[in-house]
Amino acid sequence: MSTALGAVVLSTLGVTGLAHAAGTVYAALGDSYSSGVGAGSYGSSGSCYRSSNAYGQLWANAHSGTSFTFLACSGAKTGDVISQANSIPSNATLVTVTVGGNDAGFTDVIQTCTLGSDADCTNRVNTAKTYVNNTLPALLTNTYNAIKAKAPGARLVVLSYPRFYTVPGSCWVGLSDTKRSAINSGADTLASVTQSRAASAGATFVDVRSSFAGHNICSSADDYLHSLTWPVIESYHPTAAGQSGGYYAPLRGAIG
Repeated sequence: MSTALGAVVLSTLGVTGLAHAAGTVYAALGDSYSSGVGAGSYGSSGSCYRSSNAYGQLWANAHSGTSFTFLACSGAKTGDVISQANSIPSNATLVTVTVGGNDAGFTDVIQTCTLGSDADCTNRVNTAKTYVNNTLPALLTNTYNAIKAKAPGARLVVLSYPRFYTVPGSCWVGLSDTKRSAINSGADTLASVTQSRAASAGATFVDVRSSFAGHNICSSADDYLHSLTWPVIESYHPTAAGQSGGYYAPLRGAIG
């Protein structure tokens, strides 16, 4: 290719076009919201519960030529995601991640709010919010830095968690509106802190709260989230529709 012709091609395609033409090297990191717990079809992934319906797999399926490394695992905290980063291909061009909920005690918050009083729930959520505001920021920064160090040429996309409930909603049984509002406030605090740390790391932040709105638990539309269900591990996690409409759709909107 001549120098002149090469310049024309570069100008026409741009960096994004060249990356697309060459195929994306994509690694999906994170916890159960990225592995796809609740969406079924876990194959042979064992306790990581990696679903073929998870947003990362959906994105890879929709973009031909993508080399996909699925590293997300149920239960992962920031330290686990740093370990996952060790397996990112060094030539990765895209990395996505959800993390922070388990560090903040997500499971314990849900258990306390399910079994305790309104005051118990509110106090436990407030404890989690204090952790998110004071301790989690440094952990997120360390995690994002570890990812960038392993794949310096990759675009890092950080996704949030949804709000869980429509309040007031269509549910006549279960948690009180006080508890539902408290849990939502915890999700909002986590999203705010995550967005701030992602921006500082130069990452793209994808806020899924709006895409889940109207599809939360106790909404009148089809739920994108399981309430208490069986198996229990799928409780309070996105359904297959939630992974597609709640996560994949805004991810696609943000990066194509």
